[in-house]
Formats: sequence, C-alpha cells, structure tokens
Amino acid sequence: MMTVADETAPFSPVPYQRTWQAFKFVAPLIFLVVVWQVVVTVFSVNPRIFPDVPTVARAGWGTIVDGSLFAHVGASLWRVTVGTVLAILTAVPLGIAMGVSKPVSDFLTPLFRFFSVLAGIAWIPIATLWFGYGFGAITFVIFNAVFFVVAYNTLLGVSTIPMPLRHAAASLGTSRWQMLKEVLLPGALPNIVIGIRTGIGFAWRGLIAAEMIATNVGLGYMLFLARDFYRTEIIVFAMIVIGLIWLLLDRLLLAPLERATIERWGLVQRT
Repeated sequence: MMTVADETAPFSPVPYQRTWQAFKFVAPLIFLVVVWQVVVTVFSVNPRIFPDVPTVARAGWGTIVDGSLFAHVGASLWRVTVGTVLAILTAVPLGIAMGVSKPVSDFLTPLFRFFSVLAGIAWIPIATLWFGYGFGAITFVIFNAVFFVVAYNTLLGVSTIPMPLRHAAASLGTSRWQMLKEVLLPGALPNIVIGIRTGIGFAWRGLIAAEMIATNVGLGYMLFLARDFYRTEIIVFAMIVIGLIWLLLDRLLLAPLERATIERWGLVQRT
C-alpha cells in the first residue's frame, strides 16, 4: 500500500543522471565501431590490412574461450600494480623531503628534469641488460614511468602548503611525525593523486612497449605475437582491450580517487 510519504517523496534524478553519464561515455565508442564497420565494408578493405568488426569479435571470443586473454591481461595488470606501488612508496617520501628542504630540492631538481624525459620506454634496452627478459625488466620500466611524475607532483604539493600554516603547527609543538602526518601529507595529497593518475598513464604505455620485447606473456606480447602470424584481427582486438582497460581504470578508479581527494581536502566543493 502506498503511503502519504511515498506519494510526496521527491523524485530522485540520480539514477537517470548516472545512466545519462554512462551513455555519454559509451556513445562515442559505439559510433567509432559503426564507422569502422561501414568504412571497411564500403571500401572492401583487405582483412590482412584491417579486419571488420565480426572478424575481430570472433577472434576475441576465441582468446576468451582458450583462456589466453585472461593470462595476458592478468600478467600486464600485475606488472603495472607492482611497479606503481614500488614507485609510490619511494617517490612520495623523496618528494616530501625535497619540499621541506631547499638544499635537497636544489640538488635533486636538475637530476629529476634530466631523468624525467628518459622515464619509461627509453629504459627498455638497459633494463633488459640489467634484469634479463621478464618481470624484473618490465617492472623497472614501469617504476621509472611513475616514480619521477609522482615525486615531482609531491614536491609541488608540499610547496603549495602555506608557510604560515607550517609555522603555526610548529609553534603548537607539533612533532616531525605529526607535521608529516597532519600537515604535509594531507596538503600534498591532491597533487600526489594527480601524479599517480598521470604516472600510471605513462606506465601503461611503457608496459605495452616493454612487453613486446622483454617477455612472453602480456598484452604487448599478444600484439607482437599476432604480428608475426599476420593475425591483424588479434592485433586490433588487443588494441581494443588495452584501450578499454585503461578507460575503465581511469574512469572507475583513478578519476574518482582524484575527485574524492580534492573534495576531501577542501580545494573544491561537491555540487
């Protein structure tokens, strides 16, 4: 039985807003698939040059059935996770040290600027010499792709904390640990999260490149192996998987984390 409260309850547009947001996210991808199929059909494109949508779908289903897709995706995600975690654990303390110590910052900043342009793919040749072909080399490449971005953004975050706020905390008898935990780290956290989001984007690209050279499993290797056998449908499917995984990671994990962090520390207000 419907009560008076039910009849007078305000209409909540939240589910419809979420549906609309999801539609806006998916619609361009659907449009791209439609254009792809139309162009391939109208111009009779050779499948060895670029296959049509049904061919790619069948090839993709085949990798799901035989389990190879899950092996490649799992290996790639595990490498990104390990490399990123190691980079964050080392980059954040170093970035904070640079932010609170001018001599440390003056000494390390030129080195950071030098190595930042080499981070990621440029390390693949020497990484394979140091660690061989496999997990170590790829993790090292990912570590480099994330480390410098996170450390530099941490430095920027600490630098934006007003000095009067630090002095006020110190005058109240704040210990070094309390200063780090209650002032420096919270103040720098929005920049740190932005650095992590950007760094993982670099790491994802570096991962695919490294897996083409330094391993025998992973999404990059899936691309490389398909090229050797002229399986363009597998190449295209792997490219789609790589793009979709990044879109999902960014939209469902990284973007909400960044937004929640910025809102939590008062830089913006939730509307």
